[in-house]
Amino acid sequence: MPTPVIRVLESPEDMTAVEALQRIVWPGSETDVVPAHMLITAVHNGGLVVGAFVDGQLVGFVFGFPGIEFIPDGPRPKHCSHMMGIHPDQRNLGIGFALKRAQWQMVRHQGLDHITWTYDPLLSRNAYLNITKLGAVCNTYRRSEYGDMRDGLNAGLPSDRFLMDWWINTRRVERRLSKRPRRPLKLDDFSKAELQPLYSLKIRPDQFPQPPEHFASLNGNLTLAEIPSDFGMLKDTDFSLARDWRFFSREVFETAFAEGYIVTDFIYDQARSFYVLAHGESTLMTK
Repeated sequence: MPTPVIRVLESPEDMTAVEALQRIVWPGSETDVVPAHMLITAVHNGGLVVGAFVDGQLVGFVFGFPGIEFIPDGPRPKHCSHMMGIHPDQRNLGIGFALKRAQWQMVRHQGLDHITWTYDPLLSRNAYLNITKLGAVCNTYRRSEYGDMRDGLNAGLPSDRFLMDWWINTRRVERRLSKRPRRPLKLDDFSKAELQPLYSLKIRPDQFPQPPEHFASLNGNLTLAEIPSDFGMLKDTDFSLARDWRFFSREVFETAFAEGYIVTDFIYDQARSFYVLAHGESTLMTK
């Protein structure tokens, strides 16, 4: 595959192409498409749209805009990364990472140090990019963040989301985005430390995992929470099972975050997927 060309998008023609790509990535609901005129307004007021091109065709984009977060010391600026989409024929080729790296560079030039976005915590591919490769962390679970969604990827399930924190000036993030990034963790790294997951999964005859009825009490500095490796296929095959996973994982992460745990890493190894939950904030700025 040719190396994609990454560039900042600003023209009406560019935004029309982004609008069209959204319809391919999230089919079935015209109301969920951000129109070209809104994208242009955003970029003329501090927002950022970055595109990836292969053979002159737009195959991916990331879109965000300035926001405000409220902390005990008062309001402070941040960048809200609202949307990233990759053409279905161009996924798993590193385009998402290239787009986020360009966003990281541009937002730092704006003088900001914090980027936030949301994603479905049951999507392993997104988790691996957001946490393992980019170094974002999470301690906020938002139930039904977008209400009832109607596009082909989200319709029918509660739109629960992780709110990601990407502290873009930290050593942790800079190391993940460097030319010599940290080696991704493997399950053996935790097995050697005799670290046990919160629960064990029963694999059904159709090879999909069944969520357990209960999970262990949280204790210690580190623990693992397993999710299905291909939630999209699971949902397409057995929607009832997908709903069970939504409500079970909601309970797991809301409990963990309430007890002071933070998602700091993600493991995809031997077709199994695990979140790494660390207690306390000491892991945010390093590793």
